[in-house]
Amino acid sequence: MTHTATPAAATPPASPAAPPKSRTAERSLARRALARPEIGALVAAIGVYLFFFVAAPTFRQADSFATVLYQASTMGIMALAVSLLMIGGEFDLSAGVAVTSSALTASMLSFQLTANVWVGVIVALLVSLAVGLINGLLLIKTGLPSFLVTLASFLMLQGANLAITKLLTDNVATDSITDMDGFDQAKSLFASEIDVFGVEVKSTVLWWLIFAAIATWVLLRTKFGNWIFAAGGSKESARAVGVPVNLTKIALFMTVGFAAWFVGMHLLFEYNTVQAGEGVGNEFYYIIAAVIGGCLLTGGYGSAIGAVLGAFIFGMVNQGIVYANWNPDWFKFFVGVMLLLATLVNLWVRRQAARR
Repeated sequence: MTHTATPAAATPPASPAAPPKSRTAERSLARRALARPEIGALVAAIGVYLFFFVAAPTFRQADSFATVLYQASTMGIMALAVSLLMIGGEFDLSAGVAVTSSALTASMLSFQLTANVWVGVIVALLVSLAVGLINGLLLIKTGLPSFLVTLASFLMLQGANLAITKLLTDNVATDSITDMDGFDQAKSLFASEIDVFGVEVKSTVLWWLIFAAIATWVLLRTKFGNWIFAAGGSKESARAVGVPVNLTKIALFMTVGFAAWFVGMHLLFEYNTVQAGEGVGNEFYYIIAAVIGGCLLTGGYGSAIGAVLGAFIFGMVNQGIVYANWNPDWFKFFVGVMLLLATLVNLWVRRQAARR
């Protein structure tokens, strides 16, 4: 007798299980993190901190860390303005000597006129803003690259700093203004110290964080921030949608001028006198800090937080080498390594973000 097998009832194919929401959220979070320009600088900052924490025992002390923050803040204030300008697609090679020009203007004007130091401070602000305005106007009117325009400004300011200082003081440094009216009030604003849990921290650290918060808000929450990214990404496309590219670039150059004034005032009231030849070469450090923080040399990409992290890395390396009792000549070697690694990391991050 033959038995016939009864066919099994057909069952519909099982639908693929939906990925858990938590995993999807994690992937989304990872994608957003990789898309952030400062992610590479954050990883580098943690690595540099851990390195010097182990290599230099003095680095671990609270007062040593306050010195690191001070070094980072004076560079970081300028790096913030320079990073905004770079996101807008331009450079300013006069930023380093512009700091010195601001300090010299305030010091010599106050001393020569025997006036309240606030007169010199206000005039220095106007001069610094005027330098930024002229750089922006020359860029727009001539069509020359900002590299050439600000290189010319750099040379002119450097020469004027030395020539005018020697003419008025018969020296390469300004006279002390510590006994002049308004000095103590100005020092309390630009060069005071704040007690933080028993550790004296320079007020520039607080100002640095305030400026960083303002810059971040401008970039992420305002129309002007959108204009900065658009102008740096593609100025022709930006103009096509109504972005005032010329006005945006001029404003960014004037922002660098404002930052140069503020740091110049700090140097003046912190050290009481100014050397006319100072500041040369610092413009490259500002740009490097911005690049380490995620800014692209081509513009249209970057963040204020990244500039903060880039300056913080500079401060840690600068002081960490000293605390480790190494030859300070290694500082520039570390800067070169950081620049190369930051460029490679930023390239990798952008590629990963594009793929995702």
